[in-house]
Amino acid sequence: MFSSIIQTLPQVLIDGITLGAVYAVIAIGYTMVYGILELINFAHGEIFMTGAFVGTSTLLLFKSAGWLGSMPGWIVYIFLLVSAMLITGILGVGIERIAYRPLRRAPKLISLISAIGVSFLLQDLVRFIAELKTGNYIVSAPTLYNQNLKLGTSSVWGSFGDGFLKMNTIIVIAVAILLMVGLDLFIKRSKWGVAMRAVAQDRETASLMSINVNKVIALTFFIGSALGGATGVLFAQQYGTIDPFIGYVLGIKAFTAAVLGGIGNIRGAMFGGLVLGVLEMFASANLGIISGGSFGGEYKDVFAFAILILVLIFKPEGMFGKAVKEKV
Repeated sequence: MFSSIIQTLPQVLIDGITLGAVYAVIAIGYTMVYGILELINFAHGEIFMTGAFVGTSTLLLFKSAGWLGSMPGWIVYIFLLVSAMLITGILGVGIERIAYRPLRRAPKLISLISAIGVSFLLQDLVRFIAELKTGNYIVSAPTLYNQNLKLGTSSVWGSFGDGFLKMNTIIVIAVAILLMVGLDLFIKRSKWGVAMRAVAQDRETASLMSINVNKVIALTFFIGSALGGATGVLFAQQYGTIDPFIGYVLGIKAFTAAVLGGIGNIRGAMFGGLVLGVLEMFASANLGIISGGSFGGEYKDVFAFAILILVLIFKPEGMFGKAVKEKV
């Protein structure tokens, strides 16, 4: 059993880090909004899904116009990312302005219900548009980089098994790291980042210090949504098939990653996403071996969430969160 697990370890790590990077960037959107508004933006998964459809639609437009053959793949990739980030960023700001801002002083449950309503609205809207344009809401996304690099046993992994690394996997991981590092530097070093941290710490006091709270919140939604849209493009390029419901499952898992790392903590969200992705891929590949065939890879979500439950039992604030006393 142990030797079988070792043989699959290289591919598990590759696939797990790739999926974890996707979870991590989506989780950042959840944790940014929660850190400032203490609101779980359950529409964030659908913003990720919208980014996947925007990027895929743009790529299909390029293909039908015959531009793909005359343009370098990396330029097309950048164009897809930028277009998806702009549209989803504006969408996020619009959602905050219409669905959340009027309810800012309402009970948290009302805002939560509004977020769930926006989630279902985006699902059905994207499904309607996709069926109108293509006749099917399940869309296959052309991939720009689909070459496989074989990582041999002797040259790279020693006594481990072989692994296959797609060129697009390298791009997904690299872009996700750039997005996360860029956001971390923005939050820590920029004037707007300082304002965001001030609003997250004490909104009322920040407003008294001439910080425009509404602009900071709108910027938070724009950045979080833009990151979600970019991740949608990465997901579509990595896995090839998208539908209007991918945001629900991935959104729940990304929210789980944010909680695992410590909700409200950006670096914790990054860590939680990577951990969850590796755990999920490990369970998918080895759960049948570990359980003697009683459970298959389809139970990978149960395995990952069981780990989460154990972590929260012993450290409810998450791995990097700080315990906060309830106000009475």
